[in-house]
Order: sequence, then C-alpha cells, then structure tokens
Amino acid sequence: MIPLPTRMRNWLIARFRLPARTQPTPPPVTLDLLARHPDLRPPHVAHCPVTQRYLDLLGSLPWSHFPERDPNRPWPGRRPYPRRAYVAAFLIKIDQRLRYMSDLRRFLLDHPTLAWAIGFPLSADGNPHLPGTRQFGRVLRHLDNDALQFLLTASLRLIQAELDPDAHLGDIISLDTKHIIAWVKENNLKEHMRDRYLKERQPRGDPDCRLGCKERRNQPAPAETTPTTNPVPAAHLSPGQYYWGYASGVVATRLPDTTEVVLAELTQPFDQNDATYFAPLMAQVEQRLGRRPRYGALDAAFDAFYVYDYFHLAGGFAAVPLARRGGITHRHFTPDGTPLCQAGLPMTLRYSYQQRTGHHPHPRQRFACPLRFPNPTTRPCPCDHPSRRGNGNGCTVTLPATPGSRLRYSLDRTRDAYK
Repeated sequence: MIPLPTRMRNWLIARFRLPARTQPTPPPVTLDLLARHPDLRPPHVAHCPVTQRYLDLLGSLPWSHFPERDPNRPWPGRRPYPRRAYVAAFLIKIDQRLRYMSDLRRFLLDHPTLAWAIGFPLSADGNPHLPGTRQFGRVLRHLDNDALQFLLTASLRLIQAELDPDAHLGDIISLDTKHIIAWVKENNLKEHMRDRYLKERQPRGDPDCRLGCKERRNQPAPAETTPTTNPVPAAHLSPGQYYWGYASGVVATRLPDTTEVVLAELTQPFDQNDATYFAPLMAQVEQRLGRRPRYGALDAAFDAFYVYDYFHLAGGFAAVPLARRGGITHRHFTPDGTPLCQAGLPMTLRYSYQQRTGHHPHPRQRFACPLRFPNPTTRPCPCDHPSRRGNGNGCTVTLPATPGSRLRYSLDRTRDAYK
C-alpha cells in the first residue's frame, strides 16, 4: 500500500469528515417518578392536559425497573433511546387507536411534552427527538418478551392491590389458543406456487414461522343416517385449514365487575400442539397469583388427565368437554378407582409402568379381563365381549395412575357448576 502524503491525507480527512452529531440525553426521571412526585414535573408538563392524562393512566407502572438493554454493549452506533420510551409509545398508540407507526410519530410530534415524559429527549427549540417510523416498527418486532411479561406482572399487581382481599383474583380462569397467520406469500392462496404446504420449505418472509393445521372442530360430527346433501369426493375433504404462522395461548379471568383480565400469555410456532401450552401458562399464573386457580374452563383440546389433576389438587375441577377418542364416551369405576369392564366387573391390575414419552411423563396402569386374569375361568362373559370369544384374552384398559384419568369420565357435565 502506497502511503499518502501528509497534506493529501489531511485534505481528505477535512473534506469527507462528517459533522459531529450531538444527541440530547433522555429525561432524568421516568414516568412513574413524575406521577408520584408532582414537584419533579417541569412547568410545560404541569400545563399539558394530554400529558397529565397519561401520567394518570401509565404512571402507576414501575417504569424505573423496566428491563432495559445493557447500555455498555459492544455495538456500534449512537446510544439508543430507552426501550421503556418505545413501550410507552406503543401503549399510547393502542389507547389513541392509531393504525400506523407514522400516525404515532405524528402524534408525539404534536405533543412534545408527552414525548419527553415517556422518555424521548427534547432539542433546544423544544421539539422532540424521535426515532423514524421504521425504527418504531423494528423495535416492536424485536422487543424482548421479558419486557412485555414484566408489564403484565406489574399490571396484575396493581389490580390485586385495588381489589378486595376476598375477591380471589384468578380463582376461575379460562384458557384458549388463537392462531396468528404469518405475513408470507405462502398464506396467500391467490399466489400460484408449488410446495405451498411443504414444511421443509421455510418461507423467506418469516424464518421463525411454522406450518400448522387449524382444525375446524375438535369433536367428531354426529353420524347421519340419511344423507341430506350430494356426496363429496374424499380428495376434496379437509379436517382443517393449514397456515404458516404462530399460535398464542392466553389465560384470562374476570373481575367482579365482569372486566376480563389476562393472567398469562405464551406464543409458539404453529406446529406445536395445544397441550404444550398448559404447563408453561399455568406456571406463569402461579407465579403471578402466588397460588393455583381452583376452577378452569377449557375446550376439548385440553381433555387430558393432567388438566383434571391440576385443578383437582387445587380444590376445584376443570370444566372440559369430553373428547370422544376411540369411541369411548363413558367409563365407570369402583370406589377405589378400579375400572369396570363393559359387563360391570372390576378389572384386574396386571402391571404398572412409567410413560416416559410425550409432554407429561407419568405412571400408567394396565388392567385386564377379570375372567382371564389372574386365574382363567370358563365363565362366559356377561356382555359377550368380542375379545373374549374363542381363545381371546378379554378386554384390556390402560389408564394413567392419577385421579385425573378417573375424573375425566366421572365429571358430571350436566350440573350447574359445570355450565
């Protein structure tokens, strides 16, 4: 490399040097401090009704403890604005029903005092220093989930502080999932393309979304004795709709004034089963409430023994429709939990084992026909079960060794408490 002469090097540096850009520092106080200490509010804040409104609306949240990014991170560029300012702006966007980020930025430009109060700095002429419209959208897309969970926890603590101690917030909950369609061309049916639903072919527009199926119903349709419509080829039938995207699970409860409040939230790729949402969501609920909810209302996708066990141990029950898996709609048990066969005889426990696969490892029990085990008899089966005919070993049943597997069948779904 040929070294440049000193005069030439100095001329190039002076010619192409960018002017120094000074960035105003954010306000030294946070939104919650301004709400608790009116003496810290500058005159322009005290005389702005819009700012005063949002101090009352958002000032109770602990913005001073908001989980910010490390300011000493080894990344290039200027020091970014605090994330709490972005989040407060997003909440204002929802409250003002602003559709686009450009509308939010224009609103903050029209209210510089509000922009300063939530954490954006002001210039010498009193105008707010705001990020661009794209930066607002970029921060929202890449915002850490821990920050949002922090606000959810803080909101529930404020609600608990305002309620009567006998209100028992979250004693009755409901849990459900909702699909979120990804913004990719594979979900556009008007876009002609091959291998639209090939899960190995990841869409370019969203590297994190996954292919999943949204079932049209979680209960089988009743059998029709007489067809009422023209026959449809099986090739044209589909059990559900396929999408690339995500699914969000939410646990909600109701306040005494019927206001609905979210207790927990979890978003996963769309290829995850609904059953994978129960344990992490209920762990969030326990962490925020300090106890287990006693009653839960869930759809048939959560008709599993561990759901009934969870609410049974809490002193309540789970209101879940019975999913007709394998055509079995009812089962009876003895007082000690032994299943009865179709003939009404207590079945014999053959062995127990540990189920180690699946999302919920658990012990299971294998029951067999009492006419064949432990000692075979020549007594005929009272119900003439097909598995008992000839040299058959009779009927068998495998159940989880937990109370929930019995409660799933013994729950009275006609009583008023269930409805």
